[in-house]
Amino acid sequence: MPHLTSTEIAGRIEDLYGAPLADLEVHTQDQPPGMLSALLGMHDDLALAEHSIDVHRDHLARLLHPERQIGPHEVSHLLDGSRRLAEAVAVRDAQTKSVLAVLQSLARVPAPAPPSPTPAPSLPAPPLPAQSAAHSR
Repeated sequence: MPHLTSTEIAGRIEDLYGAPLADLEVHTQDQPPGMLSALLGMHDDLALAEHSIDVHRDHLARLLHPERQIGPHEVSHLLDGSRRLAEAVAVRDAQTKSVLAVLQSLARVPAPAPPSPTPAPSLPAPPLPAQSAAHSR
């Protein structure tokens, strides 16, 4: 499974719906729930998971700083931070897999072709002169 970021997923959603993500989010506010609102929700969950990964990774980096002593008290914080980081990565991977599967199942519908101009109706042929039943002399 390729690792796609929430930014790349946002780009795919924008390509699919032909509008910026912010416009799509505004559009869904006035609509009943549907595929677009589901995709936007999945994107938000993915972005939140990525943010959580960054926060927990930075926290672990501070705890593991080379100049810092690791005592018994810090070990529990390291374990908790590692568990939280692993959970955030699992959520990110699951969200990425789900949203990618949905996006791959959808295709952008081409814009309807403009109606071809219909030719003007042809004028009826002029009436033929009426033939009389009497013979002309």
